[in-house]
Formats: sequence, C-alpha cells, structure tokens
Amino acid sequence: MIRVILVDDQMLVRSGIRGLLDLTPDIRVIAEAADGNEAAHVIAREQADVLLLDVRMPHCSGIDLLRREPDRLPPTILLTTFDDDEALLDGMRAGARGFLLKDISLERLADGIRSVASGATLFRPALTERTRAAYEKPVAVPAAQATPLTSRETEILALMAAGMNNAEIAQALGPSEGTVKNHVSSILSKLGVRDRVRAVLRGLELGHI
Repeated sequence: MIRVILVDDQMLVRSGIRGLLDLTPDIRVIAEAADGNEAAHVIAREQADVLLLDVRMPHCSGIDLLRREPDRLPPTILLTTFDDDEALLDGMRAGARGFLLKDISLERLADGIRSVASGATLFRPALTERTRAAYEKPVAVPAAQATPLTSRETEILALMAAGMNNAEIAQALGPSEGTVKNHVSSILSKLGVRDRVRAVLRGLELGHI
C-alpha cells in the first residue's frame, strides 16, 4: 500500500482527492494538512511514501516547505490549479520529484503517485513550450544532432532532476564526487546547455528522463 500525505489549504480539494484515491486498490491518504507549517508536524509523526503538496498556500507554501525541510520530506509531488512554469522550476530546484495539475484524471494522478513512490520523476506532463523557451540556450543543440548520453550520464541526469547535488549523487551511485562532476560537465556539453536546470529541461524534452 502506498501511503500518502495530502497538503492543500482548501478542504473541498482535499476531500475530493482523498475520495478519488480511496477508489484505488493500492493508494491511501493517511494524513492531511492545510498548509506547510501544519504539514511539517504531520510528516514528523507519520510514515508516508509520497507527499502531495499544494504549491500555493497561505502561511507556508509548498515551495517554502520544500526549501525549509529538504531532508525530512517524503518524495514530493507538487499540485497546482494552473500550469505554472515558475513553480515548476522552483520545485525542481527545491527537490520536488513531480509536478501535476489538479484537474488531471484519477488514473493519471494514481499513476503519478505510483511512479514517484517507485523512485521516478514526474515533470514531463507539466513542461510547457514557454518553460523550454525561457531556459534553453538560444543556440541549444537540436535533438537530431545531440550527442547521445551514456547509461551512467542518463542515470546521473535523472538524479539531477530529483534535486540531488554532486555529493549526493556520488553517495547514491558510488563514484567519487570529482567523477560525478566530470559526468555532469559532459552532460551539459552534450546537451548544449550551461547549467543543471537547463540540462534537466533539455533531458526531459529529448526523452532522457
């Protein structure tokens, strides 16, 4: 059973999502909170597999909570009522594992929760043309001409998308931090971008993640 904590400032939204997820055989909402501050207390006492976290809430937003508690939160999916490019990028930088709109179907929401619970990331559905245009280099390498990534580089790119820094990637995969740094430099070069955020966005567009 996948255990979910649901955080949203609107009670009707929480009730609706909980009711939908109750229809699935393998996902249950085990606790709720109305803002980031309340969520921090709930997370401290509940063992959850996935955190569904509203982006915009009073007192403490979802992004604020991610930044404040980077090591204590379960794998997190950000939820919003609109396609917010800025929130997507802020959430990626803060360590969110996924980003979904609240008006998606139960099937898609459930599949997203299962994916994140299994260790995957879930950014592609929220990626928009406006986001790519804003964060790609103007002379980015066309997809047809991009140099293929190695399997290790693809693995590292996925961990970059999950918000890990070089030291965390080295700890997860085994090589030295210097080796990871070299791989990251190679990834940036092959994708024709100049920083990690653009690399993740480019990797999403090309299907590496």
